Amino acid sequence: MLSEKERLKKAFRHERVDRPPCICPGGMMNMITTELMDKSGVSWPQAHTDAEMMARLALANYENGCFENMGVPFCMTVEAEALGAGVTMGSKTYEPHVTGYAIDSVTEWEKIKPIDGDAGRAKVVLDAIRLLRAKDLDVPIIGNVTGPVSTASSLMEPVTFYKELRKKNTEAHAYMRYVTEQVSRFAKAQVGAGADVIAISDPSGTGEILGPRLFEEFAVRYLNMLLETLRETKVGTIVHICGQMKNVYKQVDLVHSDVLSFDSVVSMKEARKNLQDRVLMGNVSTYTLEFGDRKRVAKLTKNCVESGSDIIAPACGLGTRSPLSNIQAILQTLREEVPANA
Repeated sequence: MLSEKERLKKAFRHERVDRPPCICPGGMMNMITTELMDKSGVSWPQAHTDAEMMARLALANYENGCFENMGVPFCMTVEAEALGAGVTMGSKTYEPHVTGYAIDSVTEWEKIKPIDGDAGRAKVVLDAIRLLRAKDLDVPIIGNVTGPVSTASSLMEPVTFYKELRKKNTEAHAYMRYVTEQVSRFAKAQVGAGADVIAISDPSGTGEILGPRLFEEFAVRYLNMLLETLRETKVGTIVHICGQMKNVYKQVDLVHSDVLSFDSVVSMKEARKNLQDRVLMGNVSTYTLEFGDRKRVAKLTKNCVESGSDIIAPACGLGTRSPLSNIQAILQTLREEVPANA
């Protein structure tokens, strides 16, 4: 039997495995629920700002049979806050979110301070990864960063940002290069702290919002810039993009990540047909995980496998009120009901 880390590594390389891995990276794809907080004795919002609590909560997710990885942080506001945006830490049931912008236009990008990995929540995340690495478990540690478009649109008013991609194209590219450089530094610092995988979630950089041309010009271009900086570290990479892919499969295939992850609006059969040679991840409905039952979760899990998903995962971040038994049903189904070498 393969260890969790071995299984995921093989899946990343499209090699034969005993069964698909079952992971939930963290970041935008949050895996923490209120029930898990109660069982572990560690809760939000405190765990967002305390490295030891963050590490304990990530470990609790693995120890309680939810997923075969540990991942931090549990939101996608760390970069925005470090770059100057105002952020509230939320509550036990709500994740942190941006409350104030750092700039008013892409032309003001030079006002943005760089990310400091020795301060604030960036340091908390890096310290949490170090604590998880010190556990010396044969379990993948997944570090998470917010994608370039999503980070950039969190630092200023999003509608203005999208308009200025067209109207102030030269300045928009300068802004995007700077943001991507900062996210890259944070991602590389996570690898240095001990992350085995970097997951990049870019929900604001979708083909539905940008359209195929701007999706390739901004989302694909700067995701690949980020991925290129990680290549020398030899770390595994996941890119999660929200929304429909029907109009941008050609462009999505240009993203140089090891793994592509999609949400539940994407048909995994269709994704496999259009991305035959790619490693695909997903996409068990988070609605069903929160409001369905074990039988339905098991059915969706098996459907993901049969439809061509190489790595099974929730389609997006879990609702914090999702029953632990439903979440555990994904891994239980893979272990008990999916044939070997499925």
